[in-house]
Amino acid sequence: MGFRLPAIRRASLSNASQATSKCAEVPKGYLAVYVGEKRKRFVIPISYLNTPSFQDLLSQAEQEFGYDHPMGGLTIPCNEDVFQHITSQISGL
Repeated sequence: MGFRLPAIRRASLSNASQATSKCAEVPKGYLAVYVGEKRKRFVIPISYLNTPSFQDLLSQAEQEFGYDHPMGGLTIPCNEDVFQHITSQISGL
């Protein structure tokens, strides 16, 4: 069983044990981010951090949360659909 790189992966955070097990599933070269009102978890390639569109999202996160993210990880304050649109554009580069 494999997955296509550099696709993003989405995981639901329905309970604490599931969240804990998902933390261990972040492959080397990737990071987990939380997006949207329900804080959906996405695993993205770290190369996305260098793109201008993702840096805009990081600036929004800094303005919204500063460096104190409510989920204990990187939380992106945007709609899940917007995030998926941006990351699909990045993966097409």
